Amino acid sequence: MIDLRSDTVTTPTDAMRRAIANADVGDDVYGEDPSVNALEERVAQMFGHEAALYCVSGSLANLLAVRAVTPVGAEVLCDSRAHIVRAESGAHAAIGGVTTRTWTHSRGLAAVDEIDALVAPASSYFVSTATISVENTHNFGGGLVHSIDSLRAVRERADAQNLSVHLDGARIWNAHVATGVPLTEYGGVADVLAVCLSKGLGAPVGSLVIGSREHIAEAREWRRRLGAAWRQAGVLAAAGHHALDHHIDRLADDHAHAQLVAEACGIDPASVESNIVVVPGADARAVVEAARAEGVLIGAIDPRTVRLLTHLDVSRADAERAANVLARALKQGGLTPPRSETPPYRKPADESEDSMYDDRLLPHSQRLRRSPRSHR
Repeated sequence: MIDLRSDTVTTPTDAMRRAIANADVGDDVYGEDPSVNALEERVAQMFGHEAALYCVSGSLANLLAVRAVTPVGAEVLCDSRAHIVRAESGAHAAIGGVTTRTWTHSRGLAAVDEIDALVAPASSYFVSTATISVENTHNFGGGLVHSIDSLRAVRERADAQNLSVHLDGARIWNAHVATGVPLTEYGGVADVLAVCLSKGLGAPVGSLVIGSREHIAEAREWRRRLGAAWRQAGVLAAAGHHALDHHIDRLADDHAHAQLVAEACGIDPASVESNIVVVPGADARAVVEAARAEGVLIGAIDPRTVRLLTHLDVSRADAERAANVLARALKQGGLTPPRSETPPYRKPADESEDSMYDDRLLPHSQRLRRSPRSHR
């Protein structure tokens, strides 16, 4: 099977497994795991911040990062398709005690004037706005990469409004490779970041919260409070070190493979900015099932949209084979590629019934489970 459902499906390379086997470890709760300590220091420096905290998942890293800069009862402004809104099981409200207010924009980042209009006026009647959250690359936006200038504009407006900025950088490495923008510049636009090692970089587990020493101390306390502190995590941190050493530059291959597949799907390759391809306009269930029958796994965002991601485990030959399979599968789903241009984003009729990349699609009576929880 060629698995394009997500870049989270990657498995450790042989070299990464050797790094895991040879890891220096200690008790991280006591701050004594040398591999974890080195990873946290390394990643903080990569983004120009003081400190970082190694966590088990991207969703946890986002929760801790947002919580560190957003008081209980305050609100976060973000895109309506942001991962923190649509794909983290309501954790920011249920656990963090914060609410979200959203904008909707085709590229996932509104103009600063639009963001300004969302900031709540000072009043005891309104929820206080505390944080602006941006996502780069944008998952549900099809891997779109926000320009550094647009992110700087958000930073400047946040400073003017005395707001914090959270950057969901689960795939920030892809943005870095796609644009050449240094990681320190991305770090400079945010008070706190969450970055992932287990997607395009291919580590089996792990994300990091990045910020000031004070913010990371707050995040560490909350990690402990949630029962998510860990002991000899150096075996996993070693995989993270290997990923940072060997798997960043090769993300360009994933981007090229995504463009190859996109073209076969009738999508303008130039519109594919990283490793995510979103194809609207066909019967998603039919496309998913037809592709699976030929050995290619993809997922669905809604009943008329499929999504696929290229990654470390997908070779050029795999991408070429998947492209041929998907061209046939899309025909079976009622879409005949090629088309002249990528259709604009179409919001699902019912966001609450979104299938979240699962191939067991809507309506509810046809699904085997209520709602997938962990796809990213």
